[in-house]
Amino acid sequence: MLGCELVEATIGRKRPGDSMSDDDRTVISALEAKRLFAPWKATPALVLAVSGGPDSLALMWLAARWRRTLARGPRLIAVTVDHGLRREAAREARDVKRLARALDLSHRTRRWIGAKPKTGLPAAAREARYRLLAQAARASGATHILTAHTRDDQAETLLMRLLRGSGVAGLAAMAPESERDGVVLARPLLDVSKSRLVATLKKAGIDFADDPTNRDSTFTRPRLRELMPALAAEGADARNLARLASRLARANAAVEVLVDGAELYLALREGGASRPGFNAGDFAALPEEIRLRLLRRAIDRCGHEGPAELGKVEALLVALDRAAGEAMPKLKQTLAGAVISVLNGRIRIETAPPRRRRAVPKFESKAGEINRSGRES
Repeated sequence: MLGCELVEATIGRKRPGDSMSDDDRTVISALEAKRLFAPWKATPALVLAVSGGPDSLALMWLAARWRRTLARGPRLIAVTVDHGLRREAAREARDVKRLARALDLSHRTRRWIGAKPKTGLPAAAREARYRLLAQAARASGATHILTAHTRDDQAETLLMRLLRGSGVAGLAAMAPESERDGVVLARPLLDVSKSRLVATLKKAGIDFADDPTNRDSTFTRPRLRELMPALAAEGADARNLARLASRLARANAAVEVLVDGAELYLALREGGASRPGFNAGDFAALPEEIRLRLLRRAIDRCGHEGPAELGKVEALLVALDRAAGEAMPKLKQTLAGAVISVLNGRIRIETAPPRRRRAVPKFESKAGEINRSGRES
């Protein structure tokens, strides 16, 4: 019932007296901008991720206006990533540079060089973008990268993760701050609608680029974007979806505290001894969600193949429960570069040995010799 009540309270038809509609076009004031950027007042430098679209240009313009009000504050460096996917991207980067200079900001352009994948392009482009932004931040002495993710982006992220069957942590969507590649990603506009940013730019007389890939229906996010008006008519507008993500983030944080306590409890049951894994009986007595998260934490610590997928951890837990019901429980599986085994009443989680690479024989071709890495020499 609690879950139903949460959804009903979060996604419902608009009621008379609701303060502002989701398509609010109120211009962001200097006072509001001061509040939005206040958490980073004492940082030495900030990288602003600016693509040339309305959201990121508004981020740059608002940040520059905020910085001018401070006697002392962080250096602002605008960084544009050119993915090399559209001819217009280079011109858009130059336009961003001109505006940055007009705002008395430094500007850098970073280019994604190399072959582009034929599948999974949005994810690959996103990874390249954050990698290049992090490199620019470290080179500039910046501790934070500010991105222009809006409430609309948060709503779309929630829907995408819902369709993928994400757990509570995934449905919490984007956090206001998160760590990546040694720097902090910060999202000051996460509770601001895109319509307000567009209105702010129009009031300031600033033109912005229109990226056609944002309407390319071959990708998931634009297809979901097309559905948003119909969802909003049923009460699932960006404001309510973002509110749901916020509530799930709150619930997820509470569960993580319980997992911390469970981890400590299991260690104390071991007498404080540092031993890999858990006592199978004590572990089995914990709630399922807690056990899943404990398993995932342990696997991610010991493994060397990236974060364990939730679905695979769930399948592993089923296998562990099945083994626990046997007279002499035994189990051994590998997941995400970790070995999970059950023996003598104990669940052990240890680092798996590296996988052996298959030998690729050398051969000659008209294009040149192919070496063992598969690259032409």
